[in-house]
Amino acid sequence: MDPLALRERLQAEATALGFDAFGVAPVDADVRADYFKKWIADGMHGEMKWMARNPERRTDATKVLPEARSLIVVGLNYWQPHPAAGYRIAKYALGADYHEVILPRLQKLCLIMEAMGGAQKPYVDTGPVLEKPMAAAAGLGWQGKSTILIHRGAGTWLFLGVILTTLELKPAERQEPDRCGTCMRCIEACPTQAIIAPYKLDARRCLAYLTIEHPGPIPLEYREALGDRVFGCDDCLDVCPWNRWAEQTREAAFVPRDHPPLRETLAWTPAQFEEHFKNTPVARLGLHRWWRNALTVLGNVGTKGDLPAIKTLLAHDDAMVAEHAAWAVERIHHR
Repeated sequence: MDPLALRERLQAEATALGFDAFGVAPVDADVRADYFKKWIADGMHGEMKWMARNPERRTDATKVLPEARSLIVVGLNYWQPHPAAGYRIAKYALGADYHEVILPRLQKLCLIMEAMGGAQKPYVDTGPVLEKPMAAAAGLGWQGKSTILIHRGAGTWLFLGVILTTLELKPAERQEPDRCGTCMRCIEACPTQAIIAPYKLDARRCLAYLTIEHPGPIPLEYREALGDRVFGCDDCLDVCPWNRWAEQTREAAFVPRDHPPLRETLAWTPAQFEEHFKNTPVARLGLHRWWRNALTVLGNVGTKGDLPAIKTLLAHDDAMVAEHAAWAVERIHHR
């Protein structure tokens, strides 16, 4: 089968597996290696130390799979209206963990490719690959000024999966040009000015990083900006004009779960936290960091009715939890 026929066959298989976007790039595609290495050197990855490990593997797929000849990138739409809950969880985490949804499908695609004579390595946001520039190289869209991939149909709302393969597939006929133009909405919308210049994100200021990846206390200068966001932040995604064509996800696994009032979660045991958020992206946070975030949110939008629940954590053994509880009490009294 020639490279074009192979690509068309695999695109049909990916569509049958439920993916909403499919593209192919050559193994030596430009993944903006110099930009990535400087971003790491400038410390803008914060405490995400794994991103700084093995930069050559992240920027050269042949260091991962020496015989690789092609990169396959798939996308799965996850947009849906945000449910009313009194606090916000980023849309990507409202339902099931996307890793558990996408990886089994990539593995099925890999089995098909194995039967065609290929050797493959699949990744879903966990391996040494740079998904967004790879997706751009594969023709799925372009990296906007927020650094998020923008797809002309799905806007900013695509989960990405990557397969490195030894099969030679015909790459995308063309890459999408940068269509951001003079628009600055994502930069203007960022609550903490984490997008410090077009196409340049300082993760250390980003609310998504601070509520998910950051291991310590929320810095005081960013707590008020957190507002009611208890896990992640979608502001720079929400405002993108290319979302006007976004359609609700067809993926049943991403249907939002119901969540209790924040004050009730302050009485949870670790087992209760794990049970409630089982198989969701929130589970990796752990109870203490959930409390850190929840207490910050209650400090911003809570009422006197929340004070009894908050005060139960004032003397907690975890100094971070106790300090955030004290901050929340002071903020509510101040209001």
